[in-house]
Amino acid sequence: MSKSITAPGTSPPATLPVEFLGNMAIYSIRDLEKLTGIKAHTIRMWEQRYRLVSPARTETNIRYYTDENLRHLFNIALLNRYGYKISKLAKMQPEEIAARVAEIAENNTTPNAQVDALTLAMINLDEAGFDHIFSAYTWEHGFEQTILELIYPFLDKLNVLWLTHSVSPAHEKFITNLIRRKLMVAIDKEPGDVHPRAAKFLLYLPEKESQELTLLFLHYLLRIRNQKVVYLGTGITLNDLRDACQPYQPDFVFSILQEPLGRQSIQSYVDKASQVVTNGQLMLSGAQVFVNQLKVPKNVRLLNGLPDTLGFLDHLVEKQRITDF
Repeated sequence: MSKSITAPGTSPPATLPVEFLGNMAIYSIRDLEKLTGIKAHTIRMWEQRYRLVSPARTETNIRYYTDENLRHLFNIALLNRYGYKISKLAKMQPEEIAARVAEIAENNTTPNAQVDALTLAMINLDEAGFDHIFSAYTWEHGFEQTILELIYPFLDKLNVLWLTHSVSPAHEKFITNLIRRKLMVAIDKEPGDVHPRAAKFLLYLPEKESQELTLLFLHYLLRIRNQKVVYLGTGITLNDLRDACQPYQPDFVFSILQEPLGRQSIQSYVDKASQVVTNGQLMLSGAQVFVNQLKVPKNVRLLNGLPDTLGFLDHLVEKQRITDF
C-alpha cells in the first residue's frame, strides 16, 4: 500500500490524522468515524450526553483521541450494533464492555463480526486474538473460504483506512505480516503432488509492486488444485523473468499490475513482457491493466480480479478432469 494513492471521492483527513504525540498514537474524530463506522456527530453526542469518550486537547486547543479512546469506542460501537443500548453501555465498566465484546467474537462467526474483531486485533497489535479468529473461521469454513470471505473484506477495509490515514504503518505492517505468514504456512502444508496433465505456472511481481498477499494466495490455489507452480516473488525485472522462462517453459505466467510504472507506460511493459513469455500465455490482473486502454497482445489475457481468476482455474481443472475419463 502507498500513501501516495488517493481513494476516489474521499475527502481529506481531518486536522489531526493518525500521528504521534511522543510515543503515543493520536487520532482525529474523522479517524474514529472511519475505524468504527460511527458518524462524527454521533460520537460528539455520546461524549456530551453519556461521557463515553473524553478527548484530550493539544496546546492549540485541537481535540484528539488516544489508542485507549479508540479501543473503548470500538468496543462500544460493536456492542451497539449487536443491540446494546448506549444508555446501558454508559453505565458499564470498560472491563465488562471488553468481556462482552470477547463473548461476541467467540460466538458470532459471521464475516462482518469477524472483520470487526480483526480490526480490533490490529489496533491492539493482538497476535493471539488474530490467530484465534483466523483459526476458528478456518476450522469451520476451510482455508480458501477464510481468505475469500474474511481476509479479503478485511483487507478492503484496511485499504480504505490506510488511504485516509486512519491507521499507522505499524498497524498495516503488523497485520499484513501475520496474513503473509498464514499463507506461507498453508502453501508449505500442501504436499505438492501434481496432476499428470498439470499446467505449468510461473508467478511474479514487477519491481515496486506490493500485491504479494494476492500472489501468495494464488500460489496456494494452484498447489491445492495440483498444478505445477514456480513462485519467483516480488521485485522481478523482465530480464529475471526471461531467465526463468527459458528453462522452465511455463504454460501460464501470472502477474499483477496494481501500481503505476514509474519509468515506462503500462502498454510498453505489457508488450515487452509478452515478448519474454514467448511459448506461454501472460495473464495479468490489477487496476493498471483496466484503467489504461491497452492493445492486448495475442498471448496476453486480462483477469478481472479474484472472481475471474478463480473462474479460469476452475475451468482449467474441469478440463483436466474430463480428460481423465
